[in-house]
Amino acid sequence: MRIAVAGGTGVIGKQVVEQVLAAGHEPVVLSRSAGCDLTNEHSVRQWLVDCSAVIDVSGSSTTSASASMRYFTQSTANLLIVGRESGVENHVALSIVGAAQIDAGYYAGKAAQERMLRVLPGGYTLLRTTQFHEFVGQNINRMSAGPVQVAPKMRLQPIAGSEVAQALIELAVQPAAGIMQDLAGPKEEWMPQLFAQYLAKQNQSPKIIEVPLPGAMGKAMRDGGILPGPGARLGTESYTEWLGRQ
Repeated sequence: MRIAVAGGTGVIGKQVVEQVLAAGHEPVVLSRSAGCDLTNEHSVRQWLVDCSAVIDVSGSSTTSASASMRYFTQSTANLLIVGRESGVENHVALSIVGAAQIDAGYYAGKAAQERMLRVLPGGYTLLRTTQFHEFVGQNINRMSAGPVQVAPKMRLQPIAGSEVAQALIELAVQPAAGIMQDLAGPKEEWMPQLFAQYLAKQNQSPKIIEVPLPGAMGKAMRDGGILPGPGARLGTESYTEWLGRQ
């Protein structure tokens, strides 16, 4: 199969592309660095020729609700509309557990993306997952302050990015199936503790200051709003096991 990977140069996108190749399929990477602007319909049109499926793991760096909604509605509409015209049979989108209920900040864009999938014609598959193990290191880089490390007060149940990539590819080679069972990591974690583990692996031991993130999004992170429900499918590799392989 020829499978388009939107956001194929990102943390998860790279793993999806690698596993698409390993499975014997042909990946087509849609990203700005490759010359594809997902918010431009004409740009997207050039990249979906002869693709049987799209895996959308693209994202935006903004925390603004309006900017996030604008990005995800434009990119999702373009991928769905052009994909339908190009013969794409299954549009597989990655979303975040709890985003549709929180509907604030960055999550407002993911909530808008989910609504777009349901109202536009064309077959789609939606997989919601919890945060990735790789998410910890990304946040450490953003929140370091010299000898002090700021860590968000956040309950999460992270999952290995490789397990998410595998699940997305398994869905992409099947018929469109709508909203799938949520996918989460094997156990609940506390973000400041994950920060400490990550930094210890780097032989660093800064003072870690736990801070509550503001707004509805921050409250949901503290109160368990991004944790999976009892019906979620669980991955196998814990954060500690994953970190040990890095």
